[in-house]
Amino acid sequence: MSAETVLDVRGLSVSFDVGGRPLKAVDGVDFTLRRGEVLAVVGESGSGKSAMAMSLIGLNRGPATTIAGEVHFDGRNLVAAQESALRRIRGEEIAMVFQDALAALNPLQRVGGQIGEMIRQHHQVSRSDAWARSEALLADVGISRPGEASHRYPHEFSGGMRQRVMTAIALANDPKVLIADEPTTALDVTIQAQVLALLQRLKDEHSAAIVFITHDLGVVAEIADRVIVMYAGRIVEQGTRDQVLYHPQHPYTWGLLGSMPLVDGPRAERLQAIPGTPLTGVDRPEGCAFAPRCRHAHAACAIRPELLRRGGGPGQLDACVLPESARGPS
Repeated sequence: MSAETVLDVRGLSVSFDVGGRPLKAVDGVDFTLRRGEVLAVVGESGSGKSAMAMSLIGLNRGPATTIAGEVHFDGRNLVAAQESALRRIRGEEIAMVFQDALAALNPLQRVGGQIGEMIRQHHQVSRSDAWARSEALLADVGISRPGEASHRYPHEFSGGMRQRVMTAIALANDPKVLIADEPTTALDVTIQAQVLALLQRLKDEHSAAIVFITHDLGVVAEIADRVIVMYAGRIVEQGTRDQVLYHPQHPYTWGLLGSMPLVDGPRAERLQAIPGTPLTGVDRPEGCAFAPRCRHAHAACAIRPELLRRGGGPGQLDACVLPESARGPS
């Protein structure tokens, strides 16, 4: 693993026991995350984005969950790590911002105390010093009058402010990796822009690497350096932001982009929907999982395609067996 690589994921799989049968939410995922990089993970609901993100630090471990593969971080394989070791890593070296801040925050504890608790879990500091650090973090994430705000409860903040509090908790110990799971969902566009600007600033000032989970390709265009597209637990395409958004190679990526209105292009009379519905049950095809919904599917799709460079640019990989001459949105 190179000095610039902070996470190296190999063959990551996550299965949940559903009535005695395994539901493979994540199916053999490989990727790397570099220092100071924003890696966006996109796909419809149920594509395995959150299950993959949670498994990186073992947040979905349990008796009905099987996690296999390797997640290499700082010389350790986190999949094989003991829970006690993961507790030391969570919040200090790898932190997570959850989608629903109101559910993630303790409604009975003042936000300053919650930030301070995260600090005291990993460092020997007094409560007063931890509280002072909490106020400084609230100021860093753009909350005005942080001294007063630190004494408030989560319900006293707006949705955007709660997301900032969650970000302050995640940054309490200056982590190397920040996992943001749909942090802008359900926020209005003004607050969404503020949260994205905050994450960009944190990346620039702290050189933090960010895994950004989203289904919003507009957000991807604004913040991502590289992009992973997931479908049915598998990566179907990956590359730089411009490669994936402007020169997509996989029919699923074409479908995602075609379902979005263009801000600076001609207005379409009707947006194109991807036919069919995402896979949700335990039964998954052996070959290309997107084939049942793909208008380009043919006999070769019955064999699971490898993620390779085919018709894309340098470093761009896709899992589609269409010949290069047949590629392009239609």
